[in-house]
Amino acid sequence: MTNQAPDKKPPRPPRPPKPPKNNRTMFGWVLIIGLGVMLAIMLGGKMSGGKEVDITQFWQYVDTNQITGTIEVERTKVRGELNESYPLKEGQTRKFYANRDASNEQFVQNLNMRLKAAQSTANVKIVPESWFANILPSLIMMIVIFGLLWFFLFRRMGAAGGGAGFLGNFGRSRHRVTTKEQSKVTFSDVAGIDDAKEEVQEIIEFLKNSKKFSRLGGRVPRGVLLIGEPGCGKTLLAKAIAGEADVPFFSISGSDFVEMFVGVGASRVRDLFKQAKDSSPCIIFLDEIDAVGRRRGAGFNGGGHDEREQTLNAILVEMDGFDSSDQVIVCAATNRSDVLDPALTRPGRFDRQVTVSLPDLKGRYEILKIYADKVKSNDDVDLQRMARGTPMFSGADLAALVNEAAIAAAMQNQETITHADFEEARDKVRWGRSRKNRAIDEKERQLTAYHEAGHALVQAMLPDADPLHKVSIIPRGPMGGATMSLPEKDRYYYSQNFCCAQIAVAMGGQLAEKIFCGDVSSGAQADIAMATELSKKMVLDWGMSEKLGPINYSNDDQHILPMEVSGKSYSEQTAELVDSEIKLIIETAQAKARKLIEENRDKLENVAQALLKYETITADDIEQILDGKKLDKPTVAELLEAEQNKTAPETPQAEVKSVPDNKLPPLPEMG
Repeated sequence: MTNQAPDKKPPRPPRPPKPPKNNRTMFGWVLIIGLGVMLAIMLGGKMSGGKEVDITQFWQYVDTNQITGTIEVERTKVRGELNESYPLKEGQTRKFYANRDASNEQFVQNLNMRLKAAQSTANVKIVPESWFANILPSLIMMIVIFGLLWFFLFRRMGAAGGGAGFLGNFGRSRHRVTTKEQSKVTFSDVAGIDDAKEEVQEIIEFLKNSKKFSRLGGRVPRGVLLIGEPGCGKTLLAKAIAGEADVPFFSISGSDFVEMFVGVGASRVRDLFKQAKDSSPCIIFLDEIDAVGRRRGAGFNGGGHDEREQTLNAILVEMDGFDSSDQVIVCAATNRSDVLDPALTRPGRFDRQVTVSLPDLKGRYEILKIYADKVKSNDDVDLQRMARGTPMFSGADLAALVNEAAIAAAMQNQETITHADFEEARDKVRWGRSRKNRAIDEKERQLTAYHEAGHALVQAMLPDADPLHKVSIIPRGPMGGATMSLPEKDRYYYSQNFCCAQIAVAMGGQLAEKIFCGDVSSGAQADIAMATELSKKMVLDWGMSEKLGPINYSNDDQHILPMEVSGKSYSEQTAELVDSEIKLIIETAQAKARKLIEENRDKLENVAQALLKYETITADDIEQILDGKKLDKPTVAELLEAEQNKTAPETPQAEVKSVPDNKLPPLPEMG
């Protein structure tokens, strides 16, 4: 046999060095234990003083010789002990104390006299006042409160803040992170802003392949500022950039930086940029940047070291701290680019400004197509017609339009969404919900019908006005009726003929009231305001006045300081000429509208009667009326009656007669 050597055990790994003791933690525990002991001693001393009795009871003990030993007389108290002959109740102690009047200087003398009269053997001891004993309870309570605050608040906040000190979690950024796996928004979900999408393509390429730019020594913009009206898709575009580049998306609002503590905003900015650099390549999205990026200086933030100014300085410093190798793109969105600080928009920071404008006709059609694909639409839905009928609608408005149409179809238990639902939803988003159940006086109803007929007639007769779409006298929002147009294309410039035609259409409503009803109403308020504003623009901004010429007299310039008082930049004689030119434009348009109405009184009468009968008529209906033809279609009441007759064979006759008209199921609006 051969002797085998025993298996050697592997050497034990060295123990890690013990972490150094935290002297601050030990001091905290010693302080808490010491305070507890002092508090226990203080409470024990108070408990050893016996029970409290009234001063009258004390004098009774003295007079009946019930006290033995030494009576201690303090400044505000007197202490003693009952003798053995005094009967005690269960749980009662012989020691007692009583509160006395400190201002009674004869107390000790009276006590000695009454003890002598009672032949008591007790003696009196005067205890001098101790200032430390008086302040000890208050001092201990203050130390206890401070210790608890230090332990539970400052120490915990410092630990939770990851070394952020006093601020703790307040200094942590409150951003929301969308990882690469969670980001599902791409450019296929964004429509109507093709120019903006093309402008950010190079940013996506940089996040995907930064070496492509560094090879030639180029540098992609560090910051991209998205400017546009609310609801145009700025946030959606930023998410799409992250989705296309397949990078994390850090989003935070400008108001999330500002807190009640000074310095919190700057701390959150540093924390946000630190986490973003650790997760690069990524995108930081600062929504509503104007909340912290307003122009600095006296008169804006109040001067001095304002919290918003410190936050803005932190953003500027962090953006300057980017290296060319840092694959971090900062996107910001605002609809108030005019109030931003110049240091924020200079080259090297937000040096690329992308305008996200309202969608044009093609863009509105593409946006409607995206949202309509998510709902069940009927075959009669014409999205191209809906896009024509929604000028100046933003992407958010179009999304709300499709959603309102789906809700309306669901409320009527329909299987699909019809074009009538889209029409109703468009009117609801633009003007508000129709108020069909509002009780309207017949005279007011006739006045509204002639008013809207006046608009419709003038708009149909003037070749420079937009094509007519439909007219309704159903109250909607603040309006008693509406005349809607259907532009053939988006307008980026307004010609003088078009402006004069629009003013004439606006004046046609009140003129029809006056000619046919012999009175005018306040319903023309919005028309007059629109005509006045448009004529002012023609004279002051667009140089469409022959007497004033192509000179800008407008006062709408942005002022650098808010305390500057705006005033007219022209003389009183010019002001009088401006007023006369504005009045001349409106009067000329009014005369044109009056001539059209008086020459076509019978046609306007027929349009008004059709409105009173059908409540809503389309452009095709108006065209038939103007051609002298008679409308031959059922009214809403006739449709309700037909629906009732259709269900009559299935329902007993007595039950049909008992159903009131207002309980019948609603039908979709005609037109």
